[in-house]
Amino acid sequence: MNTEQLKKIIEAALLAAEAPLDLERLAELFDPDDQPRREEIRTVIEILHHECTMRGIELVEVASGFRFQVKQEFSHWVNRLWVERPPRFSRALLEILAIIAYRQPITRGEIEAIRGVSVSTNIMKTLLEREWIRKVGHRDVPGHPSLYGTTRQFLDDHNLKQLSDLPTLAELRDIEQINPDLFEEIKDEAQLTEVAESVN
Repeated sequence: MNTEQLKKIIEAALLAAEAPLDLERLAELFDPDDQPRREEIRTVIEILHHECTMRGIELVEVASGFRFQVKQEFSHWVNRLWVERPPRFSRALLEILAIIAYRQPITRGEIEAIRGVSVSTNIMKTLLEREWIRKVGHRDVPGHPSLYGTTRQFLDDHNLKQLSDLPTLAELRDIEQINPDLFEEIKDEAQLTEVAESVN
């Protein structure tokens, strides 16, 4: 199969798919005796990515694989296609999600210790229902509290390939506007890198 034909098949599959497709899933589109090598598929993906530079869409790689999506600069207009407005999340929910992302695995009690206030059950329920966080185990202390970490869905929904792609706290310029003391314990860049690598 020539590169042009392979490109059209992969482009069509990525446009039709409801979720990102990784190299293995893309290879499964073909009969075993006609299956392209992973390197050929990746080459075609790079071609498609380059062809999108002058278009309103882009081909990105997230944790679950590759997908086409609207470029951020055009989202303002495209969002008008949907009557329902995207949900707005509370500051508390975003704080809790950020703490879990940067400090995982972490217990609810540890989140409360960092924030200085109790964690709403509804917020944890929302994060679990959106599949942005999950229980990843239990802390080996009395009561065995649940440990929470982020998910592939969290990475996909935030255009991240892996946890180490999270912005550093130095890059989050308005983090102090959320809560000045929120991340006092985790401002060490080396610690953030270590946490990201341990969870990946």
